[in-house]
Amino acid sequence: MGAREVLECVLIGALGLGLGACDILPRPGDTQGVQLAGRWEQHGRIIVRPDPRYTLVRLEVDTTVVERHDVVLARFDFNPSEAEGDEYSLTVALDLGDARRLSADHPYSLGDSIPAYATVTCLCRPLRPDSVRGSYEMQTRGSRQLAGRIAATLYFTAWDNSTIHATYRLRQRIHGVRP
Repeated sequence: MGAREVLECVLIGALGLGLGACDILPRPGDTQGVQLAGRWEQHGRIIVRPDPRYTLVRLEVDTTVVERHDVVLARFDFNPSEAEGDEYSLTVALDLGDARRLSADHPYSLGDSIPAYATVTCLCRPLRPDSVRGSYEMQTRGSRQLAGRIAATLYFTAWDNSTIHATYRLRQRIHGVRP
């Protein structure tokens, strides 16, 4: 084997390892949402503000926090079929605390270890958030981007009838970028 072949093998191997480490390819069982927004704040807190007059809940990030407190706010859009009217968006907020204390490739429980909140926007009956259960696994934390995987079930209740419930599944890569 010549020097050129060895170099090609090394480059192909490095490319293969690099792509595997970045986790850009979907895994079996992943949801097919497209993440269109992802914000990471290192000095923030999540504000959940219900507005019953308009039957909606707003998720916001307060950036006036002085101490280190990492939060991620991300939006995923879904279009499950070619039919009109079944599109929906999920907005998820994760309160990571100090992300420097989270171990990479370790699943943390959502709702217990990591407080999590979610909203859904759809052409459906207005839904208010109940809870988020599942796990978050941080993969990389850089100076400008935080990336990981979320595997969660989001629970909602109809605003006008507490006996009607809805669940949405979110299992895929999630990232946040610092502004």
